[in-house]
Amino acid sequence: MKTQLMLTMAAVILPGLAFADDDNASCTKEPQSAWMKPQDAAAQLQEAGYSEVRDIKVSGTCYEIYAFTAKHERAEVYMNPVTAEIVKAEVDD
Repeated sequence: MKTQLMLTMAAVILPGLAFADDDNASCTKEPQSAWMKPQDAAAQLQEAGYSEVRDIKVSGTCYEIYAFTAKHERAEVYMNPVTAEIVKAEVDD
C-alpha cells in the first residue's frame, strides 16, 4: 500500500520538477545557431493568441517569454526556440 502511494506521488511530483529550476529547462538539443530570432519567437507567440510580448530571455535551451494573454493576464511562456512549440505556460490569475 505504501509503495503504491509513493509511486503515485512520484508520478505527480516528478514531472513538475523538470521546470523547478529554470536553468534546467530543456526544449531543444539544436545549437543556438539553429534557433529562430527572438522577434520571430514573439511573432509566433502572438499568432498563438498572446499579446504584448514584454521580454524574451534564454533559459536553458528554451526561450522564456514574458507576455500577456488575450485576457490581459500576465504569462511566462517557455518556448522551443526551433519549433516554436509552447513547452510550458504559467498564467497569473
